[in-house]
Amino acid sequence: MLHIIQNDPEVPPGNILEHLRTSYVIHHPYRGEKLPEFEEISALIVLGGAMGANDDQRHPFLDNLKALIRHAVAGGIPYLGICLGGQLLAAVLEAKVVSHRWEELGTMSVSLTSEGKSDRLFAGISDVFTSFQWHHDSFDIPDGGVLLASSATCSHQAFRVGDAAWGLQFHPEVTESIIRDWCAWDQSTQEQAEKMVAEFSCVEEKYREISRLLLDNFLGAH
Repeated sequence: MLHIIQNDPEVPPGNILEHLRTSYVIHHPYRGEKLPEFEEISALIVLGGAMGANDDQRHPFLDNLKALIRHAVAGGIPYLGICLGGQLLAAVLEAKVVSHRWEELGTMSVSLTSEGKSDRLFAGISDVFTSFQWHHDSFDIPDGGVLLASSATCSHQAFRVGDAAWGLQFHPEVTESIIRDWCAWDQSTQEQAEKMVAEFSCVEEKYREISRLLLDNFLGAH
């Protein structure tokens, strides 16, 4: 079964749930729920969160989550990490996650590398596509990892490790309500909320199609 890990009450699966055509379970470890047993997982999606990948002391559940990710990757279970989820994948593979580098907020273009153009996660997706960004941290590419996508500001937008583990920096799951929730987090983004929503609305139809393709491609890996 597909298991989805939600790390933050304000970072939900969003449009992922609308596109799913398979059974799934959502886990909320930030409120004390248990993580799934390794044997139960046929595919694993780990979402974002306001915390950092190395904030284990402030958020102790991250330690257990990293162990689960490590086992999933070692076991060849399809893994998709989004923003924090991608950073956690990099961290468990001993790559650095760096704060306040290549920060991005809003609707922006992402470009596939030559390897990304032939990667099955991006099958049917154009070489340059629009997605949504909301990150202050960014990951390095782990040893043995393959860089799949970049943007003008953030060189590391997506990578793959092995045959079935992907880390994304961009957010394919957002909706207008999620964007408004995130903008409310501090004064500077509160003032940009309407502009961010308007820019997203202009590309939302295509954005949702790309999100559906990406999810279908991922689930086709298991």
